[in-house]
Amino acid sequence: MRIISGKYRGKQIIPAKGFTARPTTDFAKESLFNILGNQFDFEDINVLDLFAGTGSISYEFASRGALRVDSVEMSPKYASYIQKTASELKFDQLTVYRANVFQFIKGIASKYNIVFADPPYD
Repeated sequence: MRIISGKYRGKQIIPAKGFTARPTTDFAKESLFNILGNQFDFEDINVLDLFAGTGSISYEFASRGALRVDSVEMSPKYASYIQKTASELKFDQLTVYRANVFQFIKGIASKYNIVFADPPYD
């Protein structure tokens, strides 16, 4: 997986072996962000990434300069991976919450410009 655009454009991020979460394909990410880019100035938005998995979408928003990116992932292994990668890339605006998405959204007090939800297939 790679970051498509922004500060870390072209940066390859390789999840550890054994990850079953499938990151959003580069082709799908590029299409998604082309559409969103016509609607939003990424540097002025707050984003909520639900079912964050490998963090691919969160990294993309952070690389493009989003003010705040909150990633919610239930798996301790995946949440830890997202946190480690965000730390390595110095994405200070990215916060990882290890939580069940459905419980997390019941207590949201923050406002988001974009909520991205890509639940697992099973």
